[in-house]
Amino acid sequence: MLERATLVWERLAGSPLLWLTLTLLAYQFGLWLQRRLRGHALANPVLVAVALLSALLLLTGTPYASYMQGGGLIHFLLGPATVALAIPLHANWPRLKRMAAPLLIVLLVASLVAAVSAWGLGAWLGAGPESRLSLAIKSITTPIAMAVTERLGGLPALTAVLVIVTGIVGGLCAEALYRRLRIDDDAVRGFALGLAAHGLGTARAFQFSEQAGAFAALGMGLNGLLTSFALPWLLPWLERLLAR
Repeated sequence: MLERATLVWERLAGSPLLWLTLTLLAYQFGLWLQRRLRGHALANPVLVAVALLSALLLLTGTPYASYMQGGGLIHFLLGPATVALAIPLHANWPRLKRMAAPLLIVLLVASLVAAVSAWGLGAWLGAGPESRLSLAIKSITTPIAMAVTERLGGLPALTAVLVIVTGIVGGLCAEALYRRLRIDDDAVRGFALGLAAHGLGTARAFQFSEQAGAFAALGMGLNGLLTSFALPWLLPWLERLLAR
């Protein structure tokens, strides 16, 4: 009986459709759990799905490459999903125009601080150049982050992990931090989440309101654009400075 079950699993594990289906089911379970816990930040659907799928891969001894044959389709859809976030942003266009100047200042400061502080932490801990690069890109959305990392000679797999961890931590801490700082403007809350926690932060912002989600999408997109252009110029200068 056990041998038959093992044989069936081995055949199923080679099918890309299996891992795509399991990924969607794990995420749906995460959504159900979050509703049951009344939106508790620790019940983040992405965090739940990652934990479940990681445990399943470890228990079955399935290589990550086998999983990505099916799960890679979801990764591909990250790009179109990011573009689709322009729809709620368009609905908030009047207020966006009024806030353009302060948003631009915040964008420049936040992008610089996020990249330089993460790179500096890696340098302080003795990380190599590839790891420092991967750390510096942690605050932009996954599709852009992996593309920039690969282009600059970093470690795309490490970047993906750091991006996910950053997004989860940002989503977990955001609500409590906003309460502590008494920040109740949805535009401000959303833009900050998009800058700091990219896609996962944007998903969390939509739980606050549509306006928060729209401004989070704007922050995520602009931060990804600015970082992808600035880092190829900024990082070599930082590396030269470190070598002195």
